[in-house]
Amino acid sequence: MKNKLIQKAQELRQHGFTTGEIADELNVSMDTARWLTLQKVDEEKVESPGDFAINWKSIGGNSTRLSYVSGALSDLALSHGEADVVLGIAVSGVPFATTMADYVEDMTGLDTSIAIFHPNKHRKDQDTTDDEGTISTNFGSVEGKKVIIVDDVITSGKTVREVIHTVKDQGGEPTCVTVLIDKAGLSEIEDVPIESLIKVSRL
Repeated sequence: MKNKLIQKAQELRQHGFTTGEIADELNVSMDTARWLTLQKVDEEKVESPGDFAINWKSIGGNSTRLSYVSGALSDLALSHGEADVVLGIAVSGVPFATTMADYVEDMTGLDTSIAIFHPNKHRKDQDTTDDEGTISTNFGSVEGKKVIIVDDVITSGKTVREVIHTVKDQGGEPTCVTVLIDKAGLSEIEDVPIESLIKVSRL
């Protein structure tokens, strides 16, 4: 399994992926993504960062399953109140957010839009002084809106904290964060509740 992850990480790096994009693609932490890109297949390895690799391709590769999971995430999100916008964190949160916006609209009767957040870790120039990502202007605005934030996996909570700050800075009110898998075991970040279908706990 490790050799496959190392090989995939190095292939992604050769295709120009940033460490943040590799971390997202493999559903691992930034530290693990860095470690994977520095290893060689079948050679003795330095101790790896303690992390779990998540593969949810059986959901992401099937629109029906993705829709069912999005429905469950919508139900969890709406337990914290209605929302006007579902904001997906690029890349993997976007398919969930797109489908969730339909569910939220059906469940509440409100006109629900979709917004997309591009995290700082996807930038090639990550050493810039601006340490927050951006909300795309091509989709819905969060200003004056109640916002559900959605992603596939929380690893450390850093990206979620970044998006919460950005939403608040732009005049939005995050109602909750929903994720497929929470690897950090968090119940809230910045007073915003975290809802996940699966929580991973180390023993």
